[in-house]
Amino acid sequence: MAARILVVDDEVAIRRLLRNTLERDGYLVSEAGTGSDALAVAAAEHPDAILLDLGLPDRDGLGLIPLLRADRRAILVVSAREATAEKVAALDLGADDYVTKPFDSEELLARLRVARRHRDAGERQTAVVDIADVVIDLDRRLVRRGGAEVHLTRKEYDVLALLARHPGRVMTHDAIIKAAWNASEDPRIEYLRIVIRNLRQKLEAPEPVGSLIANELGVGYRLRG
Repeated sequence: MAARILVVDDEVAIRRLLRNTLERDGYLVSEAGTGSDALAVAAAEHPDAILLDLGLPDRDGLGLIPLLRADRRAILVVSAREATAEKVAALDLGADDYVTKPFDSEELLARLRVARRHRDAGERQTAVVDIADVVIDLDRRLVRRGGAEVHLTRKEYDVLALLARHPGRVMTHDAIIKAAWNASEDPRIEYLRIVIRNLRQKLEAPEPVGSLIANELGVGYRLRG
């Protein structure tokens, strides 16, 4: 059965563009032009994912994110707002990704697929994550690259495990720090950058093969899914 996507945007032209893009990719599409309509349609139709604009006429889209999260539903913010603070706020409130307008349609579809996979896998709490030649066994706290075990410090493993539990999803700096450092350690973003650098040295293939851990500038990191 085709997945249903709810498009929430007050601009008719944007809704039409997103509908055409999504329907060409086999999705069923519903629309809403206000926050109130979005809540009503979501409650009635239970969409599998929501593409959410933030600049709605009746309320700010950020406030809708916690209200729309339900039923393993993926939420992608699609907004013209480019400020880092807006992206961090949306992700911290529970959005799975943030796409800035104007957007590339194929990239948007790819991010939607990743977000939906993340929601499905996240609910199942996958114990083993296998990406390229890196295998992360979350139950046994083991990491292998090319079949050989990789030694990680406790902090390196904690950061990697958090990213591995949400492959493809951007985890904000603050979310990672809260999960991997306790309050008595006086965590700073510089310490996180050092941990990420060490993980890359131990786990990533040389360029141009590509990095395992992607940097979302000013926002956080994602494990490429």
